[in-house]
Amino acid sequence: MDAGRAGPIRPSWRARLWSWLRPVDPYRSVKAALGALVIASVAITTFLIFVAFHSAIELRVIAVFAVIASLLVAQFVAHGLVAPLDELTDAARGMAGGDYSRRVRFDRRDELGQLGTTFNRMAADLESVDRHRKELVANVSHELRTPIAGLRAVLENVVDGVSDPDPETMRTALRQTERLSGLVTHLLDLSRLDHGVVPLRARRFEVWPYLANVLKEANMSKGPGHSRTDVHLHLDVSPPELVAHADVERLHQVVANLIDNAVKHSPPHGRVTVRARPGEQPQSLELEVHDEGPGIPQGDRDRVFERFSRVSGADSAQDGGTGLGLAIASWAVDLHGGRIVVAESTRGCRMRVTLPGPGKTGD
Repeated sequence: MDAGRAGPIRPSWRARLWSWLRPVDPYRSVKAALGALVIASVAITTFLIFVAFHSAIELRVIAVFAVIASLLVAQFVAHGLVAPLDELTDAARGMAGGDYSRRVRFDRRDELGQLGTTFNRMAADLESVDRHRKELVANVSHELRTPIAGLRAVLENVVDGVSDPDPETMRTALRQTERLSGLVTHLLDLSRLDHGVVPLRARRFEVWPYLANVLKEANMSKGPGHSRTDVHLHLDVSPPELVAHADVERLHQVVANLIDNAVKHSPPHGRVTVRARPGEQPQSLELEVHDEGPGIPQGDRDRVFERFSRVSGADSAQDGGTGLGLAIASWAVDLHGGRIVVAESTRGCRMRVTLPGPGKTGD
């Protein structure tokens, strides 16, 4: 038989039999457990009545024993059903009080076991959300406090007459103001990211003039207020007539953030290369931003795309980074249905972006 024409594998008769019997398995169904309770009670009562008819024991005594036995069976089954619910209630009360580390331990295979598994998954998600919320507040507070404190110190020195409002002092104040502006812009982008309100307007465009304009803006931003004016930006597009299909505004965010990050971590008089090549599909694009800096350690390559992440040894006070640029770049690439990774490189850091072209982008 041709393997390419083989139909779906059908379950064996044993698997089908177990699937039919599952609703009546007392270990996998609360309804079946209650049914088993009724059957057991009726069986015990019938057995005792049968014993009464074939012995000298009075029927009233047999009835008393039947009631006691039924109550014991009912108590045993009820305890098995109620105990997990009590544990679930205690855990829910703890979570209502802010303790998201609570978990339930149900060693069951029935609906209550499934409920416990779902509850634990929900608790883990809430714990993660709460942890990210606390980290976001702490990180944003830290990121805002640093440039505000620097700007305040500069202005206090000018007001108190300690320093003159000369161009160098004003450039220092401008740097702190630009850092504040960049952080607010990134936070607004993250807000749009979380609420899913950013539409994707993909279109066909020529890669060379587009990237040349992005690099021109990056060079213009390396003015007196920028701490790195010695880094050379180089553009390499092959073939020169390369075209791609993407949202040019979102792609601008990606390239600008990658270039800014590469410039900050470049050595003195370093070189940052932006390389573009055609992808595997029509109008798809493979884009690389390569610097000559220290690179990213292997253990941090997945974490750098998280919000407010810091590469080992990085100093935000020196480079002015917010820890949001790569997170926003990753988000913009994901909108296209593409992929962004830290590629292998013998020197420096090589960030690789792959965009799939038309018909592959996200909504």
